[in-house]
Amino acid sequence: MSERLKGGCLCGAVRFTAAPENSEMGVCHCSMCRRWTGGTFMAVSCGTSDSVEVDGQEALGVFKSSDYGERVFCSRCGTSLLWRMADGSHVSISAQAFDDPSAFKFTSEIFVDEQSANYAFANETRRMTGPEVIAYFTQKTQGPQNA
Repeated sequence: MSERLKGGCLCGAVRFTAAPENSEMGVCHCSMCRRWTGGTFMAVSCGTSDSVEVDGQEALGVFKSSDYGERVFCSRCGTSLLWRMADGSHVSISAQAFDDPSAFKFTSEIFVDEQSANYAFANETRRMTGPEVIAYFTQKTQGPQNA
């Protein structure tokens, strides 16, 4: 998907434009995402931080939630907007913050080993545990290892 899509926060103080890498939406069940969003983080991969244009930067809040990740939100209304690698190498935007979230197909779930027992999705999805997610991204960033 090369089309740039628009979105923003609840109060309108922050607006963004981004080109999602594809039309897929994934869900993160990790304990941090569940606390941050009050549910699950439904996200769309949008490349690097440089690929997202933001109007209303002064209203952005940033919380460094780990050694490698940051959560970005509207400091006025509290809308969860995006998760990004601290080095800017990856950004996932809240699917529900896009003006038309129906553009995305729900295809994957990560950190399923941390999923709370009080809910489940009916959709057929690819499901990965936390260790599987970490291994996938480690391999992706380091490339194939020589024997």
